Formats: sequence, structure tokens, C-alpha cells
Amino acid sequence: MTNTNVLKSITKPRLSIRIQILATIAAIAAAVAVPQVFHLLGAVSGLGTALGETFLPMHLPIILVGLLAGPYAGAISGLLGPLASFALLGMPAAVMLPFMMIELCAYGFFAGLLRNVKMPTIAKVLITQFAGRAVRAAAILISVFAFGNESVNVSVIWMSIGAGIFGIVLQWALLPLIVYRVENSKNEG
Repeated sequence: MTNTNVLKSITKPRLSIRIQILATIAAIAAAVAVPQVFHLLGAVSGLGTALGETFLPMHLPIILVGLLAGPYAGAISGLLGPLASFALLGMPAAVMLPFMMIELCAYGFFAGLLRNVKMPTIAKVLITQFAGRAVRAAAILISVFAFGNESVNVSVIWMSIGAGIFGIVLQWALLPLIVYRVENSKNEG
């Protein structure tokens, strides 16, 4: 008897709509607040916004909420997190806002789709990172080539990967740890 299921799912409790909404709101708030810590440290150290571009702090709460609360919470917080940050603080820059919204929406959505898949969290993070970057690259390519957008260059795709390598590694280290702690905190208490 062969098993045709490539990815097996695990049974996690279905979260109530209320919990998903609260998780989404918390992720949006964190997507606004966490980058400000990095920008503050950048201002104090004289690096400006470089720390935010290097460590990708807005990605952390979005991927996390997807892994913990599912694709709806992940996608909505990914879409609204950058928009809220832009509305309140003017960051990210207007020219990059749509691309960040698309990318983070993809991160949250794909992380959420993997919530119930039985595989190590690090693998879920890697798949999510790859999918989110691919969606961002596609959005930039469509913007440049299909719509003739001259304010964004295709080289932004490679520059963002290179500049964010420390943030990518930070996600590998922190997200599996946080997910483990949150999922196992119920068993401890």
C-alpha cells in the first residue's frame, strides 16, 4: 500500500475567529513596532535604516503569525503591516510599499499554509522565505516590464537578498524557537 500524500498534515487545534483576529492585530502592531527598535538602534549607531534593511524585522511577526495562526491571519497581517507602518511612520518608502505588502502577504500566507504540515519548522521557514522572495521578484518584474515602472530597478531583487542575509539567518534561528515555545507552553502550564 503506497502513500501518495507527499506532505502529511498534523492535527493542530483549529483557532477561533477571535483568536485569529487578535493574532492578526498583534502581528500588525509588531510589524510596526519591531522595525522601529532596529531603526532606533540604527539612528543611535549612525547606521540609519541599514539595520532594518539588514535584519528584516518586519518579516518576523508576519511569518510567525502565519505559522501559529494560519494563512488568513498571516496574509492579512502581511498586507496591512507595511501599510500601517507607512501610514503611521512613513516607512517603508512609498515606492517600495506595494512590493513589501505583496511580499509580506505571501510570507504570511505560505507560512500559514504550512501550519499543519508535518515537517520541521526550519523547513517551513525556508519554504516560506523562498516563496515570499519569489512572489516579490515576480511583482517587481511585472512592475518593471509589464507596466514600465521606472522608479524600481530589477537589481532591487538581488540587492534585497544580499542586504537581508542576516535577517534571513535570524529568521532561521528565532522562528523555530518561538514556535516551539508557543506550541509547547500549553503542555507546561
